[in-house]
Amino acid sequence: MSVLKKAEMLKEAEETKRPIARFANLTVDEAYQIQLDQIQAKVKNGATIVGKKIGLTSKAMQEMFQVNEPDYGHLLDCMMYPDGASISLSSFIQPKVEFEMAFVLKKDLSGPGVTLLDVIDATEYIVPAIEIIDSRIKDWDITFENTVADNGSSAGAVIGINPIPIDKVDVTKTGMVVYRNGAYLDAASSGAVMGNPARAVQWLANALSRYDISLYKGEVILSGALTKAVQVEKGDRFTVIFDHLGTVSCSFE
Repeated sequence: MSVLKKAEMLKEAEETKRPIARFANLTVDEAYQIQLDQIQAKVKNGATIVGKKIGLTSKAMQEMFQVNEPDYGHLLDCMMYPDGASISLSSFIQPKVEFEMAFVLKKDLSGPGVTLLDVIDATEYIVPAIEIIDSRIKDWDITFENTVADNGSSAGAVIGINPIPIDKVDVTKTGMVVYRNGAYLDAASSGAVMGNPARAVQWLANALSRYDISLYKGEVILSGALTKAVQVEKGDRFTVIFDHLGTVSCSFE
């Protein structure tokens, strides 16, 4: 089966909300090509790329997938939700949410050779974010290559509205608390993401250079989940509070 056919199958699964069986014997390069084929098709149909997401940034998740680096996906304008949004579950197949920092860029970043200082210099501000992940693969029965092909399992993002300049916060030691329906759910520190979420953005800029892709001024970069993903149920409301960054929230109906 061709790479293009696999991309079409994932796109159809997303549109019909009918998940498919995972692909066998994919290489990483094939998986990223499948992802790009889907994104290019959506852009041709009017979507706009507004950012990127980084996944598998924690050691635990990398060990689960037996890899030693993160993965990434693309964010489109049709995937973005305002802070406080009420989101229909009918838009997804088997959604989960993750909680993280988002970097918004004021300069382009093009690898290879992007340094941590380059990331800091290129960041206009940071905001809290909720990423909605979903799998077009049945029952989340995924390999690393399958999640890459499936746009990093990304499905949406809710971005906070309180922009904080990067030099006003220690991104390595920023605490976060998550509440579901008003009850405590989880907590973590930003150092859970590669010791420094900015390092995840650095990794992304350099990884993208293998495919002649850059990060651009104005893009939103989701830097990776601080805690485990949480399955979403109808009626759930999630509120995330970051030290120094403020809050972000959404609900599902």
